[in-house]
Amino acid sequence: MTSDLRVGIVGAGYIASWHADAIRATPGARLVAVCDPAADAAEALAGSYGIAAFTDLDRMIAAKVCDAVHVLTPPNLHRDIAVKCLEAGLHVMVEKPVALSLAEIDDMARAADAAGRQLGACHNFLGLPSYEKLKARKQAGDLGLVSSAQINWALPLVPLRSGPYGLWMLRETKNLLLELGPHPFSMAVDLFGPLEIEHVSLGQWITLPGGEQRPQSWRIIGRAGQVDLSINLSLVETFDDRSVSLRGSSAMARMDFAADTLVVTRDNTADLVLNPLIKELGRAGGHLREGLRNAFRQAASLNQKSPYGLSFRTTVAAFYDGIRKGQPDPRFAPASARLVMQGIGDALERLPALPAIPARPTGTPRPRVMVIGGTGFIGRNLTRRLVERGHDVRVLSRGRGGPFPDLAHRVETVGVSLRDPDALHRAMQGMDCVYNLAKSTDKSWEAALENDVATTERIGRAALRAGVGRLVHTGTIASYDMSDPARTITEATDFGDMESRNIYARSKAEGEKRLLAMQAEGLPLVIARPGIVLGDGGPLQHWGIGRWHGAGAVRLWGDGRNILPFVLADDISDGLILMMSRPEAIGESFNLIGDPMFSGRDYFQAIHDRMGARLRVSGSNLSALWAVDAAKQGLKRYALRKKGAAPASRADWKSRGHLSPFDNRKPKDLLGWTPEADRDAFWRRAIDEAHLFW
Repeated sequence: MTSDLRVGIVGAGYIASWHADAIRATPGARLVAVCDPAADAAEALAGSYGIAAFTDLDRMIAAKVCDAVHVLTPPNLHRDIAVKCLEAGLHVMVEKPVALSLAEIDDMARAADAAGRQLGACHNFLGLPSYEKLKARKQAGDLGLVSSAQINWALPLVPLRSGPYGLWMLRETKNLLLELGPHPFSMAVDLFGPLEIEHVSLGQWITLPGGEQRPQSWRIIGRAGQVDLSINLSLVETFDDRSVSLRGSSAMARMDFAADTLVVTRDNTADLVLNPLIKELGRAGGHLREGLRNAFRQAASLNQKSPYGLSFRTTVAAFYDGIRKGQPDPRFAPASARLVMQGIGDALERLPALPAIPARPTGTPRPRVMVIGGTGFIGRNLTRRLVERGHDVRVLSRGRGGPFPDLAHRVETVGVSLRDPDALHRAMQGMDCVYNLAKSTDKSWEAALENDVATTERIGRAALRAGVGRLVHTGTIASYDMSDPARTITEATDFGDMESRNIYARSKAEGEKRLLAMQAEGLPLVIARPGIVLGDGGPLQHWGIGRWHGAGAVRLWGDGRNILPFVLADDISDGLILMMSRPEAIGESFNLIGDPMFSGRDYFQAIHDRMGARLRVSGSNLSALWAVDAAKQGLKRYALRKKGAAPASRADWKSRGHLSPFDNRKPKDLLGWTPEADRDAFWRRAIDEAHLFW
């Protein structure tokens, strides 16, 4: 077996970059290809790593470019893809959940045995150094006889409150446990062996768009041999607690697998006066030691070894080490995956009765309005407001599912790649208005040119070719220089030099520039630039306000005392609809900013006053943040050889504080737009009715 294994990735979603970085950090493994049926996703990931892109798995296999693959597709596709790759002679690592049933795991295991290849389960937290230490302490008897274990996964699941709602894990209640359960179940199995599940309770239900409900808390009670076991999942906006606690006769150990720390609390032989003090000092010393170790590791690796990233690196390294040795690591082998699936399956069999699925309307939409990006926060709101106004809507999406099952008779969801100009043209034919709310999140200017700017240009060309009534394009107020409190921004304000701006602001400005050039060719164009959008379906952790450190702490951009350009999602949609109907809107741009009323600190004080939740809010020095970022980008560029790394200007960082006020008279005067001006009504719609926590 050659030591240089060529590795391909199947599935170019969110998790793919974590696997890609781990593969590139693994000696003897070389990332060579990515395959995804969505050409835009495949090419974007391939471009980031300088590897080949495929849109057809059979073609990638036939090209014989890989010795191994990582299967990172939605879980319902894992079994078929893994079996096909194994039968083609490739080693396979499968992202969790490895499968949806024991039968599917058995199918994959048989294919691996028949092909003489290895099948690995990516239960990544089993590779954390702190977990390995916890397991060693338990096996050595350092904790005494372990009688109980509690495993917590308390982490906000943002898609439950703000989408995207088309994710596989949101389609059915059981999918939430299949998606998240492998983390705690894999640790329980690895520590104690087979699990016996006794009880499952669900709570803190949330209603998704369309009326279906999903639980945000899971309480799973069981045992493993003589060890009492509780597994708790909390998906609301909560303090991050991803931990394993083992209580033994001699000590109690708590591993935080989000931070990769392990602290052991022991009894001591001091007298009754000093005993509590020594116990707490020992606990404090453990926290200090773990904190210093992590800080040193992060600094020495230039932030390349975060706990989450390290968990993938160690897991991937163990998988390829097993291939080289011809003996798989038992933590990631099929037998372990089977025990995990068995435990999850037993828990699913004990689910209580679930809420009924609402009846769905029937009928065929006849849309003349199209929304690109209709599954996002603003897109969902706009689509529903359009339907309320009597319009049928065509929504473009990567898939054919969407957050509109209750509007199936009025909303048509079409799967179209934004990299396919012919498909875009066909989808736009007969449309009176096309809304473009698409955006991408890119880490380099080169990627932004391809994924954001070129996409905007393709949409404009398709709209021009299809002869649509008008194209309403959403840019961003972030493209303005908002660093000067003495300057009031209007639609006539120039963006200025964009080369030293952040990638998002720069790419949106470049997209507008290219559309304006098409306007001279006859494109009926309207440009909207929303402010900081609040409302139902939006996240609590809004990064336009500040930098978040979990659900309970935010560092504001600047001191947080200046008035921010807040606006309600409903008002944004109303403004966009007016841009579709008013003839005078064509050829114009509009900054959709609510009336000046509140600062960032006002917003969080209102959350406390109205909901009883006090967040830790602090201000920041934007010039200091700029200097720190400049140093980081320099290290990335010269130490890590990331050519695209470049610092944004000081003015760009100050712009994040939204220091410049806005004049919102133009959309009011020209469109008759009336954003919410009553302070109490604004907070009611932005906070009380927004489901910020659960």
